[in-house]
Amino acid sequence: MTGRVASVNVGAATVAEWAGDASGRSGIDKRPVDGPVLFRVDGVTGDFIGERAVHGGPDQAVYAYAEEDAAWWAGELGRPVGPGGLGENLTTSGVDVTGAVIGEQWLIGSALLEVTKPRTPCRTFAGFWGLPDLIKRFTVRALPGAYLRVLRAGEVGAGDPVQVVERPAHGVTVGEVFRALNLEPELLPRLLDVAELPEKTREKVRRRVAGRA
Repeated sequence: MTGRVASVNVGAATVAEWAGDASGRSGIDKRPVDGPVLFRVDGVTGDFIGERAVHGGPDQAVYAYAEEDAAWWAGELGRPVGPGGLGENLTTSGVDVTGAVIGEQWLIGSALLEVTKPRTPCRTFAGFWGLPDLIKRFTVRALPGAYLRVLRAGEVGAGDPVQVVERPAHGVTVGEVFRALNLEPELLPRLLDVAELPEKTREKVRRRVAGRA
């Protein structure tokens, strides 16, 4: 993979009726920033996280989305979808984000990141876009982008190369995890031995596999 960072995006607290946390605030409205930004183990500096029960934390410290996939949404919706428009911290160019392997490590700037899981669309996402059926459409499209852990804190900026420095042999991708959890449950057993998945996701997979058995 030879790609780069198109932009780094952070979101200030936005107050709206669709916002996720109890205060009615959300950080989904992310905008590109100038200069390098410090990526920490607990998240991206300057980025507001509202509903912490489901967003943020070490396993979801950074959210990445490909500008190529955002361009598809722009065409589908007939309106611009710029950097940060999917609520992503990292807008990438030339990177198959949904095709990334779970546990794959990316060296970007001075930060080392690890792919953990796909994004699951939520009502905050749908409210931000003003599309009540967005969760269904996003699920069917199955290009969810990827959450990442920060293994080593460092600064990341627009134009930085995205270098894959390690890729697990299991080969299970972000897209495969998303399809297994949402569209193709027959894929679930493939996820059982993916140690790099967050424990909450692995427990969900175990329950569903047991239920199907």
